[in-house]
Amino acid sequence: MALDRETAMQVAAVLSKGLPYIQRFTGKTVVVKYGGNAMENADLQSSFARDMVLMKLVGLNPIVVHGGGPQIGGLLERLGIQSRFVGGMRVTDRETMDVVEMVLGGQVNKQIVSLINAHGGTAVGLTGKDASLIRARKLEVTSDDPTTGVPEIIDIGHVGEVESVNVEVIEMLTKSNVIPVIAPIGVGADGASYNINADLVAGKVAEALNAEKLILLTNVSGLKSKEDKVLTGLTAAQVNRLIADGTIHGGMLPKIRCALSAVENGVSTAHIIDGRVAHATLLEIFTDEGVGTLISRH
Repeated sequence: MALDRETAMQVAAVLSKGLPYIQRFTGKTVVVKYGGNAMENADLQSSFARDMVLMKLVGLNPIVVHGGGPQIGGLLERLGIQSRFVGGMRVTDRETMDVVEMVLGGQVNKQIVSLINAHGGTAVGLTGKDASLIRARKLEVTSDDPTTGVPEIIDIGHVGEVESVNVEVIEMLTKSNVIPVIAPIGVGADGASYNINADLVAGKVAEALNAEKLILLTNVSGLKSKEDKVLTGLTAAQVNRLIADGTIHGGMLPKIRCALSAVENGVSTAHIIDGRVAHATLLEIFTDEGVGTLISRH
């Protein structure tokens, strides 16, 4: 059935509005951290996969880094393995690390790859262990001893931080018209596996590639003011002031610090956007208004 004139004009207006952004960002790299609600809802999964395929088709180089905390927690529970957290990070012993690798590197990674491929893209799944893509070191966590008040190091097992990223592997894939899908598992100098926060991996991958954009999909509408309004168009200095005055606090702090690190280390802009909105990634990149918080260095 043919579109009526009004609908056809609306479609044409939307497509035309995206043209300057397509021209501006063609050939540029966009690193997207995918997780939360966007990963658990079938309609949002489909819209995310379509966004990645469309971005690739119009000349951008999307790179997906994914989480999978709820899926890991679910399997650990079914296996009768108790989860424990320190400072928001899962304590990861050898048994838990086996489950993390199984869920992130196997189940979740392959689901995302299959979804992108089903929508006409060419995706390849990787963990940070493949070709030493993500070299990691053990993350040291300190906490004040409640009795003495003296900081002590807490061993949270196979939890790591990014030491380096093998950009050659990623660039080889993107130049071959492939969308890399990366599970946030790193490998240490001793060959041990490390579970790394997906936001941090996405940020370090974006920094290593001098990406145009780092996009963090979240379960909120963006960074909010004390009056509960979404803030956007922020500089790093403005964000630091919002941290200092307590506007940014709690669970949003790690994401904000990841975004700040990215823009201070070569990434043009970082975006914290609402993954509960269908086609959130396209809306953020190809419209003036966007659907979240944009942060730039200056």
